[in-house]
Amino acid sequence: MTQAIDNNMVMRCVAYQKGVGIGDVTIEDISEVLLEDDTFVWLGLREANATILRQIQQEFGLHDLAIEDACAAHQRPKIEEYGDSVFMVLHTAQLAENDVEFGETHIFMGPRFLVTVRHGASHSLSRVRERCQAMPQQLAKGPGFALYSIMDFIVDNYMPVIAGLQARFDVLEAAIFQYRPSRQTMEDLYELKRELLLLEGAINPVIDICNELMRFHNGLIHKDVRVYFRDISDHIKRVDQAIHGMREMLIAAMQVHLTFETVRQNEVVKRLAGWGAILAIPTMVFSLYGMNFKYMPELDWEYSYPLVVGSVAVCSLALYWRLKRAGWL
Repeated sequence: MTQAIDNNMVMRCVAYQKGVGIGDVTIEDISEVLLEDDTFVWLGLREANATILRQIQQEFGLHDLAIEDACAAHQRPKIEEYGDSVFMVLHTAQLAENDVEFGETHIFMGPRFLVTVRHGASHSLSRVRERCQAMPQQLAKGPGFALYSIMDFIVDNYMPVIAGLQARFDVLEAAIFQYRPSRQTMEDLYELKRELLLLEGAINPVIDICNELMRFHNGLIHKDVRVYFRDISDHIKRVDQAIHGMREMLIAAMQVHLTFETVRQNEVVKRLAGWGAILAIPTMVFSLYGMNFKYMPELDWEYSYPLVVGSVAVCSLALYWRLKRAGWL
């Protein structure tokens, strides 16, 4: 059953006994259902408010600090132990018109329950629930397998984001090597680098979380389920390698962009210097006429003036041709 707490929250609460769903559960009945043997409760929330979280705290016996973090959101990826339960924060990412939007999924897990609270940009976990319900033998091992499925789903959604960032980088790289450097291109490169750093900050702690889940918390995770978290760790390492490779290419693209911009500026300077050299010839010659010579060429000989002008034109054209061949103009 789906209950609307407010316009921004969606809840799904199901009880599982020996890996098989036995029905939806209301929040008020959770504590009673947990008393049954071989039963655990899986509760999913989105944008949960403080009121519903306090109710959940009473039903599951959650720690005040964990509830406070879940209410505040904007937490770093982490795992914290509170008695016989753990609290985890994972960052989610998804593409929205070529931009990366980040969100958070907060997870409470105990021996008999699993609670997820989603904040911000994140995909629905309904497919994860359906996948787990199709494998009752695994789900019968407790909430640990459901936790693995959620983490695996979040990590798998990093790959489309990486592919989208790679497509953006390919467009920027093509613009650079088509010799079209611009301020906007550099701004887009920096924005892409910023998103890569945010994504890297989201995935790196997941490796430590997986290592802790594999080594500790024996009472929460069945021994047959721990090996699955190693698979998540391998996926994260592949994502990290893709980010690292893209970041190296991004730094190289920035350097190439700056190099091309420097070359372009040098070309402008060369052209200005070339035209300055050409204009120096008539400037030097005609500046002589600004001085009060007694004998001026055009005064004593009627062909002096056209000869001087023609000589200046010929010298200027010869210099222009020479600079053109040298690639300065």
